[in-house]
This record gives sequence, C-alpha cells and structure tokens, in this order.
Amino acid sequence: MPDPNDIREWLAMNYPKHLSILDKFEVELKLGRLSIESTAQQQGMLGSLDRLGLATRTIELLKILIGSTRWKNAAELLLLLRGIGRELHAVGGSREPAIGNIVRRIMAAVREEAMNTDTATSQHSTNRPSMQSILWANPQPTRSSKSSVNSHFDDRDLPPIFYTERPEFKQTIMEAIQEIILDLEDTHKNINEQALSYIHADEVILTYGKSRTIERFLMAAFAKKRNFQVVVCEGAPNMGGHKMAKSLSEAGIDTIVVNDSATFAVMARVNKVLLPAHAVLANGGLITSSGCNMVALAANNMSIPVVCIVGMFKLCPMYPHEGQDTLQDMVSPSSVISLNELGNPLMKAVKFLNPVHDYIAPELVNLYVTNVGAFQPSYIYRLLAENYHSDDWESFE
Repeated sequence: MPDPNDIREWLAMNYPKHLSILDKFEVELKLGRLSIESTAQQQGMLGSLDRLGLATRTIELLKILIGSTRWKNAAELLLLLRGIGRELHAVGGSREPAIGNIVRRIMAAVREEAMNTDTATSQHSTNRPSMQSILWANPQPTRSSKSSVNSHFDDRDLPPIFYTERPEFKQTIMEAIQEIILDLEDTHKNINEQALSYIHADEVILTYGKSRTIERFLMAAFAKKRNFQVVVCEGAPNMGGHKMAKSLSEAGIDTIVVNDSATFAVMARVNKVLLPAHAVLANGGLITSSGCNMVALAANNMSIPVVCIVGMFKLCPMYPHEGQDTLQDMVSPSSVISLNELGNPLMKAVKFLNPVHDYIAPELVNLYVTNVGAFQPSYIYRLLAENYHSDDWESFE
C-alpha cells in the first residue's frame, strides 16, 4: 500500500482511471464548483453554498476509490483513506472542512468494523480521550507524535486484528458507507422535523445572509401553520440576505430586510437568532459567514438566544488556536471597494481586508440544532468522540 504522501503515484501506477476521477474532483474543488448549487451552475450564475452536496460528492468519490481498488485488510484501507484525505486537504480541502470530516467518519467506521470482530473491544475504548484531556489539552492524538510521514499512524498503533484478511470486510465497509450516505440524504429532513420545537407562534426570528439550511428550516415551520416574522440582515458585500428574503417572502413568510449596520437597533424586538454554520469546532465554537460575530455579540448584549442550525457532517475536530483566523480565507476587496477608488492617493495607506468567515466563541452560542438532536456547545466533545476516532483528528495536516 502507498505511503499517505504518495497516493497519486500509487494510483498512477495501479489505477490510472481512478487518478483521473480524483483529478477531476480536485479541479472542481479548486474552482469552487463543488460547493455551489447545481442549478446555479447550469444557469451560469452565482448560487448559494451547498456544502451538503459537497459532502455527498466527497463520499461518492471515496466509495469509488475504496470499492474498486485492492487492499487486504483494515490497516491498508486506513492508509488509503489517509492518503486520499491528505491529497484533498492539500489541494483546497482545508477551506472546506466537510471533506476531511467525511474521510474521518469513514476511517472511524473502518476502525469500528475491524474491532467488531475482536473480543478485546474494551481495550480499544482506551483510545478515546477523556473529557478532562480534551478540555485542558491541545487537540492531539492519544500517543506522542513521531517525525515520520505517518506521524499519526504507525503500524504499532493498531491491534493485530487490523491485519487480518477477511473476505467479507470490503462489503461490510461499503454497507457502512451507504449508511453514511443515507444519513446525509436525510440531514435536512431530520433537522426540519424539529422546527416547531424552536420556532413559536408570533416570534420574530433574525438571521444573517443566505443559508439553504435555515431557509428550509423556516419554511418547514411555516408549512406546519406556524406564523412568525423573519428579519434578514442583508449580508454585505455579497448581499445574500436579499435572495434569502425574496425566497422566504415568495413562500408567504412575513420577511423584512435590514442593513447589517442596523442589527443592534432591531435586536431588541427579536426573540431568537438563527445562524448558519461553515464548521463547528471541538471547543463548541462556530465558524460561519463573515458578519455573524457582530450579530452574536448584539444578541448576547440583549440576552437573545443564538441557535445554530447545522448538519453533523460539519462537526470538525479542530480547535480555534488562530482565533478569528481559524479556517479563514481572505478574498479580493473588489466587492468592498472599486479599483477606481483604490487609485485615490489617500487610499495607498489603507489596508483592506475582506474575510469570508467569522469565528464565534462558544459562550455566544446557546444551542446547536443538528440532524441527530439539539446540543449545547459544551457537549460537542462527546459528539466528536462518537463520530471520529481521536487518532484521526489531525490525519491530514
């Protein structure tokens, strides 16, 4: 099996068709096509982000690469997945944490299926970090790091059962992958079923920018005869809030659009704030659209609850060591200021920053509503332990 850093060379030698599939996926990832709604691509216009679609495309890619390549046991499959994860992370997956989360979840399924045949399951459970170690230590695997390329994966780390060849193991893994695909397909359905529990009659709901998840959540509540009003912050400079408000108003929901600068002024008459998510971090913090931190701070000042609507595939085993720069991406300031204005001599000393995301501290988020239930930020550590293995947290760095 290949070294995790040589996955492309291994595929080129043994599976050139699979390498071409991987290359096509990486090109679309670099161009941002995987995270844009397909209908918008067909019409040649900018669409809203569709990271559920991105996660689905990722697992479909992994299903092809796993199902039609030759590997003998769980240890070799983990090496293959690690190599694919590092390759995708290097070409742009670091900006889309959902990709790495899907790979980690499949790796956790591989470990679980391998250990299901072993009687020493209780010994395997010691690999899970305790609550105290997560809260007080930096994110790290349970064993000390090594200088080799397999710094977080070493042959000595795995029980002997991982090297046992089982003819039915591939079929078992493919079934586990299919279960994950079904979970992804039911994400919005399971979230929307909880809408009436969090949206009450005659409430004023504030949200920010454009989010398909929140849009469907609100429409699900409205479809069940729940009357409420929505205040949408426009989400400058992309102005996604205008598209969001148009979609909600066309569905019959009472909707108002306000400037971002008016957020604090209108917060006093708001009952609840709903925010989208780019990623949910290990400490319970939230990575979301730029501008949402301002909304969360205003809500906290007014003691207004902040609820994040998010699928479990966005749960990311990463800590915000870089603060507001965590998972951050800077884009051109052209959407903020024109090139003609930049030509002004007074502008030469001005530095323009146009961040894509905001980091919101867990103290500012009251609840995460997911497709498997609602949880407080302090419970995120447990969800991480249930979905990913601690040895895979930093697999792709």
